[in-house]
Amino acid sequence: MPHSSLTDAQRTAFHSDGVLVIPQFYDLLSDVIPIQRGVHDIIGQVMDRFGIPDNRPPFSPATFDSGFQELIKSDRGAGSVVYDAVKQLPAFQRLVAHMAHESLFRDLRKGSVPGIAGGGSGIRIDNPGEDRFRAMWHQEYPAQLRSLDGIVFWTPLVPVTEDMGPVVFCLGSHKGGPLPVYTHAEGTDQRSGAYALALKDESRVVASFPQAAPLTNPGDLVIIDFLTLHASGHNRGSRSRWSMQFRFFNFIEPVGKSHSWRGSFAAGVDFRSVHPELCAD
Repeated sequence: MPHSSLTDAQRTAFHSDGVLVIPQFYDLLSDVIPIQRGVHDIIGQVMDRFGIPDNRPPFSPATFDSGFQELIKSDRGAGSVVYDAVKQLPAFQRLVAHMAHESLFRDLRKGSVPGIAGGGSGIRIDNPGEDRFRAMWHQEYPAQLRSLDGIVFWTPLVPVTEDMGPVVFCLGSHKGGPLPVYTHAEGTDQRSGAYALALKDESRVVASFPQAAPLTNPGDLVIIDFLTLHASGHNRGSRSRWSMQFRFFNFIEPVGKSHSWRGSFAAGVDFRSVHPELCAD
């Protein structure tokens, strides 16, 4: 049932693995389809903005992103306009602050005081064959800060298939705490901010954990501990991988409290100024 409570087995799995898939957590009709419809509308508006004829069929949840591939082939900059616009949809903003997220956070973090990470919610569009903006192996905390104790709520807007490159998780990796990173590692010259972060001794660290790359559908929710290592897969399909992310943190956690719950790159704060001890440069 949508927005259902967790079972003891699910809580145990999350605390053990640092990640948990909750099938059909969201109500498609009230939570997901209004956002898909909004994305469809935004694509049409951007087509009009760039003078591209809109010959798409009427809206359907299964093909809500119809026309997007043609749009970015005509003008890649138009895709960036869509990316910035869709996170401003009222239906998306309503879902970010949904009471079900706060209830789930409180269930997993007993006695917590939840907060929504400013600038930490959005809709990712991972395009086929476009690896420049692919999320490399990382923990959420260096890119977000706010609090060591945080949870990412991740949910797809399209059925995620193997060829789309599902997100890969290192199970149990959250138990080791925050890991050192290079802030400007070799091979990240074209990346900036959080995209430029690279895990120190990445190959060795990643190989030390079992991995999982769950396939998910619209309505499913994946919850991820802020310290769980994960990375985007390589999209080798023909459709963009659309997904939503909402990030919640715990005001009570001492490290976050010590730096006044500041955000990181999206908030204009350099991670190095807050945690120089975690910077391996």
